[in-house]
Amino acid sequence: MDITVTPWSESAAFPLLTVLTLVPLAATIAILFSPSSKVALRFGFTGAALTLLLSIYLLFVFDSALPGIHLVEDVRVAGLSYRVGVDGTNVLFIPLTAVLTFLALIYTLITRHVGDRLFIACLLGYETVLIGAFAALNVMQFWIWCVLELIPVALLTIHAGTGQNRRWVVAQLLQYWVSGLLMTLAGFLLLAFGLIDSAHPLTFDWLTLKQNNAYLNDEVLIFVLLFFGFSVRMPLFPFHGWLPVLAEQGTVASAVIFLVGLKLGIYALIRFILPMVPGVAEQWSGFVVTLGLISIFYGALLALMQINIRRLLAFAVISQTGMLVIGAFCFNENGLEGSLLLSVAYGLATAGMLFSVGLIYERCRTSYLPRLGGLFDTNGTLALLFMISALSTMVMPGTPGFDAAHLLVEGIIEEDGWLLAIAILIGNVMSAAFLLWAFQRIFMASPKRAKQPYNCAHHPVLKERIITLVICLLLIGTGFYTTPWLNFIDQDAAAIGKQFPMHGSQQPAEGSGAGTKDDQHE
Repeated sequence: MDITVTPWSESAAFPLLTVLTLVPLAATIAILFSPSSKVALRFGFTGAALTLLLSIYLLFVFDSALPGIHLVEDVRVAGLSYRVGVDGTNVLFIPLTAVLTFLALIYTLITRHVGDRLFIACLLGYETVLIGAFAALNVMQFWIWCVLELIPVALLTIHAGTGQNRRWVVAQLLQYWVSGLLMTLAGFLLLAFGLIDSAHPLTFDWLTLKQNNAYLNDEVLIFVLLFFGFSVRMPLFPFHGWLPVLAEQGTVASAVIFLVGLKLGIYALIRFILPMVPGVAEQWSGFVVTLGLISIFYGALLALMQINIRRLLAFAVISQTGMLVIGAFCFNENGLEGSLLLSVAYGLATAGMLFSVGLIYERCRTSYLPRLGGLFDTNGTLALLFMISALSTMVMPGTPGFDAAHLLVEGIIEEDGWLLAIAILIGNVMSAAFLLWAFQRIFMASPKRAKQPYNCAHHPVLKERIITLVICLLLIGTGFYTTPWLNFIDQDAAAIGKQFPMHGSQQPAEGSGAGTKDDQHE
């Protein structure tokens, strides 16, 4: 199946995706060599603000009515290939990265990291890596960005983490991530070298590999290597062990951007596995769905057992990942579209809860639920931020998660029937239980300690209200009017759904059955 490729010169005034990657990189370099922390902070905000504006421009020039890859930049030098582009699978993740990076910088103005040049440089460097990875249309280019991601994550954890065993946490992270990266590398090499036998030259270009995947011989091995490699990143049970310890001992500002990095695993699943080896993906769907179900209930049950709010949110992410993976393996437009939109909604909503928890930590110096309580009267803004974000995570009506989850459940019913859909909904009820329970213990309940050794007095800060306003407006605004965001994803989700050997011919004809999405969301 041929894919329409639209070069950047037909839509934008300049090579937008490369500029989006270079702006935060230039800001990172300027921060490291700046003469003072005050100048470094200005460079940081300038780079983050410019990247945010460029990401908004990206949404304006992206033509959602035209299928295929947009804003493509293709450079080949000395046998090396550089190719970037966007379509419905990645176009929303880049603005999400830019928004959360800018909010993370505002968060640093409230915390003790405001004068830390290395910390601010790592945040901008992390933004560079994520934008570069999401835009990459060369599998080796994507893999290199994933390797570079280790640098800011490790530095931020060791340099600015809040735990006592940060070096041990980084060692655990490296143990998991390096194994995942090696499996991913092996899978990509098998993809590239698999075409040589069919007289194709060696290439790592995603478009070339996808259009010639019929010549592959080791499809099962490729699927296993890529799936397990990406499962570490998502993270999916049982490859999740690094996330709770990192969430507990890391820093909230970096964790907010890191949430987008976690969605890189779901994106990679939809970009590099489903189109490359669709037949094997269908054959292994039962195994993958089983892992997804275990992740949903395992994450929810472990979240209910936590007394540290950061670990609770980490297990919430594991539970969410199970739902997203099941949606992707529905092999139909509704499931894929719901999974992509829900990834963005979960990323934004969980970031809101992390900001709230981080600001509580800055005031109370604890993340332990038994030491918190009764904070609603003095911290109403943080309570609002946590509640709106939690409601979006629980896919309540009026939040972007509602329409996304509705599509995902429709896709599950179409593929696997009502039984699995009911199990998914039960997992969502459990998610509501542990998040509402956490809200009640932090903001409403009386603390168990008779005397609190922490200062929980109210500190009115304009910056925290800016963070709350931005996240709540984005969640509520997109929740009540989801159609524009669905339009970004529609074309490419439908195209992916038609590529599966056993499911492609079963896609409903246009205008039949359940009706169009515009009908569903009016």
